[in-house]
Amino acid sequence: MEVVIKRTSKFSVFSQPSELVVPSTPPRAPEAERGSSLNRPTKTPAPSSANANSIKPIPMRSLEETNEPEVAAPTAAAAAEEGKPAQFIDPWTVESEGAIDYDYLISQFGCQKIDQSILDRMERLTGKKVHRFLRRGIFFSHRDLTQLLDLYEAGKKFYLYTGRGPASEALHFGHLIPFHFTKWLQETFDCPLVIQLTDDEKFLFKPDLKLEECHRLAFENAKDIIACGFDPKKTFIFNDLDYIQHMYPTILKIQKATTYNQSKAIFGFTGSDNIGKSSFPAVQASPSFSSCFPVVLRGIENMPCLIPCAIDQDAYFRMTRDVATKLRFRKPSLIHCKFFPPLQGRGGKMSGSAANSAVYVTDTPKQIKDKINKHAFSGGQETLELQRQLGANVSVDVSCEWLGFFLEDDERLAQILRDYGSGAMLTGEVKKELIGILQEMVKEHQERRSKVTEEVLREFLSIRPLEF
Repeated sequence: MEVVIKRTSKFSVFSQPSELVVPSTPPRAPEAERGSSLNRPTKTPAPSSANANSIKPIPMRSLEETNEPEVAAPTAAAAAEEGKPAQFIDPWTVESEGAIDYDYLISQFGCQKIDQSILDRMERLTGKKVHRFLRRGIFFSHRDLTQLLDLYEAGKKFYLYTGRGPASEALHFGHLIPFHFTKWLQETFDCPLVIQLTDDEKFLFKPDLKLEECHRLAFENAKDIIACGFDPKKTFIFNDLDYIQHMYPTILKIQKATTYNQSKAIFGFTGSDNIGKSSFPAVQASPSFSSCFPVVLRGIENMPCLIPCAIDQDAYFRMTRDVATKLRFRKPSLIHCKFFPPLQGRGGKMSGSAANSAVYVTDTPKQIKDKINKHAFSGGQETLELQRQLGANVSVDVSCEWLGFFLEDDERLAQILRDYGSGAMLTGEVKKELIGILQEMVKEHQERRSKVTEEVLREFLSIRPLEF
């Protein structure tokens, strides 16, 4: 039986502004006034999966006039024919009969594996140990990362671009993975960063979300992103509804260079989808090009761009790289991460629509403890005697997987896996180790978030030259 996990997780101007522009946080309107303008409603509508069910993706095709090989998106049927676990990945849906086969995705998407030689080179160029996400293969594949390192070694600056689709009041740990890694990239390579909040996307793709609510959630999510510890002097956060006028010329160029049939082939849009969905991919593509940020990136033309993202977002940026050839823009480089597993076990990614599959940055210490103890899938044996005798299957144990994401000490992680797998450790002991790490991370995040005032938020949102 297939397991289907729905996604809940994401400028060019004709003249430069003469002064800094600071989008203001939308105020909460009186109850009688809500619904007519972009003000903040008080309640978050329940997430809906109706839209996701209406999308029926078909194999992704290469756009015309590109020098990249034609690559079809992996379908469950194609995987089965090759003797692989049935799985399908696109920006909205992850389908798998079991654990995701990431080597198969690399082959089907036409990207490259991050090998030890790349990690060694990054350490040599930066003089720093690579992030645990790289050491442990969590960020596992790339497009043109080696070429980007060539440019960096030659002294050429690049910028980072990542984002978030604001559809929930708070972020969960799966949302934090790309932001924590992006923060490390920013600090290690000393580069500027732009973060896109796609409030427009969530309005178009979530039938039950009102525009006003998407707009409000963008600012709430921005506070959690800031709490990850980004440098305000090197970071620009923008939401599409407030920044669209600066993006629109580039968006138009991308839209003109992409046909509806191409968009439909890549993203699986149907005749029943609203027309905004078909045009949105150009909005997510546009920040990949430095011409979109004449003020923020100091007018540097064709500045190289690196995009850290989950592998399910690759379809957006394959389109982006193809259209870049037509528009004579520099293709962005990408670095892909694996999905953060839900508490219930492998086969997809964490979902914000299932509260007990995720740990949120708003959870209390007790909530974290209860979720791990009650819901984290265990690879341990059914009885104490069997666990001591046979040991655990650490490859399917969610607590072990999560420790691989968050426990910094490589030796301690190896010891836990070794002891748990041999029966020297029990399930409760492993879960206790994870609970302590998560509780401390959430505590630190909540402390940093409490310091994100409206003034701090406006600083990150202001259109100003970044330092790099």
